[in-house]
Amino acid sequence: MTALLQNLEEIFSTYAARSLPDQSGRRAAVLVPLVLSPAGIQLLLTKRTDTVEHHKGQISFPGGAADESDVSLIGTALREAFEEIGLPSDAVRILGMLDEVWTPSGFLITPIIGVIAAMPLLLPNPAEVQEIISIPFMDFFQKNNVRTEVRQTGGTDRLVYFYDVGAEPVWGATALIIHRLVALLDEG
Repeated sequence: MTALLQNLEEIFSTYAARSLPDQSGRRAAVLVPLVLSPAGIQLLLTKRTDTVEHHKGQISFPGGAADESDVSLIGTALREAFEEIGLPSDAVRILGMLDEVWTPSGFLITPIIGVIAAMPLLLPNPAEVQEIISIPFMDFFQKNNVRTEVRQTGGTDRLVYFYDVGAEPVWGATALIIHRLVALLDEG
């Protein structure tokens, strides 16, 4: 087991994610999949198609809106990961949750941290996922790979994170979740 994974396990054994008040009723969850590989821990992301309803063409985590049939937000994240990329829930070991995140599109997202020890064959749903992307997790710790911009949404200035770690930048809520996870590990 890598030192990084050991740190994650220690942090999430006591970490209590902060919840935000849900004023929209648009609950969602994403899986933050950390894949153990001979080359080190990889972060699994997707590139959304240009035909999905929200966040067209963006780099994102597998996830989506909660269904009434979901037992929990962990269940939402695992169901969505299976629907979007064919990731079986029994291939994921859940470590914990990060603080909730609001998106400008009105979703309250709960990030679920999961570890994949043995990568199964993944099949992207062509209606939702254009591509499955694997990026070395350590790339997100490099200060020269992260930048911020102030953008206005609904009359409010927001600090938006960008990670330049692949063919396209990872930004928005996905980058904020990554930033929070990296900060948590840097603190721990």
